[in-house]
Amino acid sequence: MKKKLIVIGIESSCDDTAVSLIKNRCVLSNVIIRQKIHKQYGGVVPEIAARLHERSLIIAVNKAISYARINKNQIDAVSFTLGPGLIGPLLVGASFAKSLSMGLKIPLLTVNHVQAHILSHFIKKANMNNTYPEFPFLCLMISGGHTLIVRVNDFFQMEILGSTLDDSVGDAFDKIARILGLSYPGGPLLDHFSINGSSKKFRFSKPSVKGLNFSFSGLKSQVLQFINKKLQKDSFFVKKNLSDLCASAQNIIAEILLEKVLKATLKTGIFRVALAGGVSANNEIRRHFILFAKKTKTGNFLPKKEYATDNGAMIAITGLLKYEKNIFDSMNVTPYSKLKTF
Repeated sequence: MKKKLIVIGIESSCDDTAVSLIKNRCVLSNVIIRQKIHKQYGGVVPEIAARLHERSLIIAVNKAISYARINKNQIDAVSFTLGPGLIGPLLVGASFAKSLSMGLKIPLLTVNHVQAHILSHFIKKANMNNTYPEFPFLCLMISGGHTLIVRVNDFFQMEILGSTLDDSVGDAFDKIARILGLSYPGGPLLDHFSINGSSKKFRFSKPSVKGLNFSFSGLKSQVLQFINKKLQKDSFFVKKNLSDLCASAQNIIAEILLEKVLKATLKTGIFRVALAGGVSANNEIRRHFILFAKKTKTGNFLPKKEYATDNGAMIAITGLLKYEKNIFDSMNVTPYSKLKTF
């Protein structure tokens, strides 16, 4: 009988210390320790994030093993985020993962953070009829650092068809939120305040970008100019219209994203589309994605919100899939900050 592999996943690419254990593609435990201190700085401070990862990793690992109700000697491999991300936090995670691998005398598996977001769709839900995207499929990968349309031919055969020319969608959300006077992280607050707003109240124009690429810097400037003009006439304009402004900003961004996805389906002839990345937790984008799938009769795959934002489970499932294909790594690997080709 084939052994059911247990893989631990360690994620430390930004400000969340996340550790998960997966067995036979099912999550045994999924621990996330968030660093709330960065809110006072208006963004993630890499040096502080790295120091907090050093403190939190052993706590997260011990909790993950305890919640999974296993012994550490039952773990078959260690997987961790090699990049892209913040170098300081990545180095902390890499050092810890290498030490754990050597201490337990088990294989080491490096994981591409962006690829892991996409492969989170292959996590099994226990006691459920699981459906997974069939290859090839398209993936709209949206996060704080990336905005990509990816053609996924196999687990580790992916091709970037389109990307942002400037700001990522997550960055655009945060910057627009800041313009509206909201604190960091702005994206979730924008989503929260939009619930009671009208997405049609204020219309912003869409950027004209060729191909399957994106651009959000112009939209950010457009919103800033619009707000400044309105504030000159009414200093309480934002306060009076906050919900409508949030809803309208989210709506135009969702429209921009899905129009490019439609172009990608028509260009490739692939009508199976997955959503992935931290921004895929945004309610307005999820709503647009579901409506898009219904209108175009496209097979759509939404991640569970707990696997949309950064988490250890996506690292563990990617590591497990590499293990199944006998793709292992040496101790000489070095973290990288920028996205490399898949």
